[in-house]
Amino acid sequence: MSWSTSNRVIFVTGTDTGIGKTVVSVLLMHCFFHKGYHPFYLKPFQTGCQTAYENKSDAAFIYRHIKQLKGLDPAESVIYCFSQPKAPFFAARFEKKQIDIALVEKKIYQKATDYHPLVIEGAGGLHVPVTDHLLMIDLIEKLNTAPILVARAGLGTINHTLLSLEALSKRGLKPLCVILVDAENQQTSFDMIRENMQAVKAFSKIEVRGVIGKIDNFSDPPSRYIQLVDC
Repeated sequence: MSWSTSNRVIFVTGTDTGIGKTVVSVLLMHCFFHKGYHPFYLKPFQTGCQTAYENKSDAAFIYRHIKQLKGLDPAESVIYCFSQPKAPFFAARFEKKQIDIALVEKKIYQKATDYHPLVIEGAGGLHVPVTDHLLMIDLIEKLNTAPILVARAGLGTINHTLLSLEALSKRGLKPLCVILVDAENQQTSFDMIRENMQAVKAFSKIEVRGVIGKIDNFSDPPSRYIQLVDC
C-alpha cells in the first residue's frame, strides 16, 4: 500500500530516542490547526506505557496541549501500546505479541484519507526494529511518507544527523527539513548551534529550519516555534 506525499502524510522521526519528536509533533498540530486544516496525530507504536492515557504517553501529551483535541480519546491515536520502554519489536516480544504491519498500514491509510495532514510520530530513530524483519526506516519508505528529521542541538549532533540523513538518502527519501531541539536544562551555546546547523546543511543539502528551545507552555507555545515547523 502506498500513496503520494501530496496527501501530506508527515513522518516525524529522529536521530535517537528522547530527541524531541513529540515536541515537534505538538508544534505541527498547533500549526495545522492554526491554518484551518483538519490534522490528525498518530503514534503507531507507543512503548513504555500500559495505556495511551498515562502521563508518559506521547498521545496523551498531544491531547492535553491541543485545545481542539480536548475531551477526545488519545487511544484513537495509538495502534500498539506496550509496557516496556524498548524498540517496538522487543516490547511486543516481551508481551508475547506480534506487530501486524498490514494492520498498521490499513489504519494509517484510513487516517490519511479522513484527515489532512496526518502527522505520524515514530518510535526512536531510523534503525529501530518494528518487527523481526522491518526497521522504522523501512516503514517510512514503505508508506511513502514525507519525513521530518529531529535532532539534538548540541555536541555530537553533526555526526548523528548526517548519518541519519545518509540513511534516508540511500532509500531515496528526502526529508522536508531538519529541526534541532535544545530542551536540556543546560542550553547549547549559540555558536555551537550555528556551527551544527551550518555543517548539516552544507554536507547534506537539506534545509535546517532552526532550533526549538525550552517551552514552558505547550498549550500556547511561542509563535516563532510554530512558524519554524510550518511545512
